[in-house]
Amino acid sequence: MGFLRTDAVRPTAMSRRQLLKSGAVLLGGAASAAALAGCGGPASAVGNDLRFWHLLSGGDGIKMQSMIDRANRKTPDFDVTPTVLAWGAPYYTKLAMASAGGRPPEIAIMHASRVPGYAPGGLLDPWDMDLMSQYGVTEEQFNSRIWENSKTNGHVYSLALDSHPFIAMYNTEVADQASLLESSGQLTEITDPQVFLEALREMQKVTGVHGLSYGYLNDGAQMWRLFYTLYLQHGAEMILDPGRPVQADRDVAIDCLNYIRSLLDDTIATKSGDIGTGVAEFAGGDSGMFFTGVWELPTMQDAGIALNAMPIPTLFGTPAAYADSHSFVLPHQSTLDEQKRDHAYEFVARILKGSLSWAEAGHIPAYQPVVNSAEYKALEPQSNYADAADIINYDPRAWFTGSGSDFQSFFAEHVQNVFLRRKPVEAGWDDFIDRINRVLSKPNPV
Repeated sequence: MGFLRTDAVRPTAMSRRQLLKSGAVLLGGAASAAALAGCGGPASAVGNDLRFWHLLSGGDGIKMQSMIDRANRKTPDFDVTPTVLAWGAPYYTKLAMASAGGRPPEIAIMHASRVPGYAPGGLLDPWDMDLMSQYGVTEEQFNSRIWENSKTNGHVYSLALDSHPFIAMYNTEVADQASLLESSGQLTEITDPQVFLEALREMQKVTGVHGLSYGYLNDGAQMWRLFYTLYLQHGAEMILDPGRPVQADRDVAIDCLNYIRSLLDDTIATKSGDIGTGVAEFAGGDSGMFFTGVWELPTMQDAGIALNAMPIPTLFGTPAAYADSHSFVLPHQSTLDEQKRDHAYEFVARILKGSLSWAEAGHIPAYQPVVNSAEYKALEPQSNYADAADIINYDPRAWFTGSGSDFQSFFAEHVQNVFLRRKPVEAGWDDFIDRINRVLSKPNPV
């Protein structure tokens, strides 16, 4: 049983680990002990148990636990013991410290967009797809865009459970009253940005409050998700190459920011709402459309509104959607237990094959046999936006980008005041680019 090891991976591992260990020392006695206890305490496993770390909470956490329980019932030789840690920086810090300190779990979930910052430093081991194929999971069974993103330096470091794009949910009753609903129950196709603004104004006339719910206040991720979707729809690219200035289309970026500001006029959408306001407004029937992630679907279904969903309309020529993926990774084991590694492969294969229940939570399964099944096609509105997986785009690759990263916080620092009309669009974009250029001028910590 061979496990892929490459000279390209190992030599860079020590610099990353030394950096992380130095950071742990700087935390100070009690704080450092607490952090390491968080890494090793609840997740410690004995015998054939597998430690599995993830950052899924709320409804997603409940759904994942049921999938783990189902997998455990089918694997009498071992049990998977999950540990749930706080989303965002706390999770990624603890996972990095655990790998650097020699106490990692056997399996973990990361956002796919964060993997390029971890794999080069030796904190993760690559997947051996020959071994995974023994459990019935192969490259050909993954969406091609997701699969390409799973590789770093030519090796597969993440196996995606899903893609979770930024989409448009809409109230079918409001859309119907606004004469925007086709007989099929789908929203009328709109490809012109000005026509889309008029359609949202028609929805506002129906609700009497707003046409669109879009919460962004104090939320860099929300700001970035919509901006990057529209930016990519222009056919533009953004490349972050260490040691070089950002490669981006300034004119397109300014056009996108201006367009988003035109949405935030207190008629189409509120000028200064946060994500909680957006959720409550759409769930209460006070808007006709909601820009959000697929993970909000269960909340809206529980609200009982007449609901459908779709990719955000292609308004600027190129179909595109911002997205990320919850992906399985193999934290580097300084002393590899090959039997546990083999069990980790079996566990992940069972979860992927059973991901129909994950689709019920709104996510688009990455494992195509599930997406192509009759059971998935019967799920609505999930099957109505499944094609978004074919147009997804992850964050520009860099060691500092990805979900919950500083990159999205930098965007918020300079763009929120643009959305609030406290800062000129051009100045907001230029200041953001200046900030990213300063980061790119520094050496990659790996």
